[in-house]
Amino acid sequence: MQGKKRVTQHLPSTWLLPTWLLPGAIAFGLIAAGASPALAHAGTGAAGGLMAGFLHPLTGPDHIIAMVAVGLWGAFLGAPAIWALPVLFPMVMAFGGAWGMLGLPLPFVETGIAVSGLVLGLMVLLGVEAPLWIAALLVGAFAIFHGYAHGVELPEAAEPLAYSLGFVVATGLLHLIGIGFGSLTKWKAGRIAVRTGGGLIAITGLAYLTGVL
Repeated sequence: MQGKKRVTQHLPSTWLLPTWLLPGAIAFGLIAAGASPALAHAGTGAAGGLMAGFLHPLTGPDHIIAMVAVGLWGAFLGAPAIWALPVLFPMVMAFGGAWGMLGLPLPFVETGIAVSGLVLGLMVLLGVEAPLWIAALLVGAFAIFHGYAHGVELPEAAEPLAYSLGFVVATGLLHLIGIGFGSLTKWKAGRIAVRTGGGLIAITGLAYLTGVL
């Protein structure tokens, strides 16, 4: 008679990132806690080049929590979501950025950004194992709002292409931090920590949402 089947985490070990990313996650958490929300979308235009673009997402905690949450949820879902969601987000975000650069209207941008943190945080907190197409639909929809918010600032940038590259690189690093922390789900205590992180992200998103409503 076979013994009881052992329940294991569905995340393959080959997709786990090294634990050296955890100090970076802590550092970005401190940045998120200390950054001023007013810096996120001041409406004054994004001046500068590569470094300005790289730093800009880090001045907006609403962006930080959503981008980290994408990596967290992807890691929780496992392959192929672990790489598909972090790749999808900046691609669709670029589309949203172009939308904003063209000056086309998009209602409820700030609301959409705040809701992204709330919803993605809840996905992690509740451990929602959604099908890939649903996860991609949610992440892609939220990416449009994040991209649009910065696309409207790009025409005033001194080096818009370099700025865009810096912004995409920073976004990718935030995704990696989320994936790195999400890799802790291979352990029971790690799953609790990750889901707790999702709860904190959801609370932060809710706080932003109440601020824009």
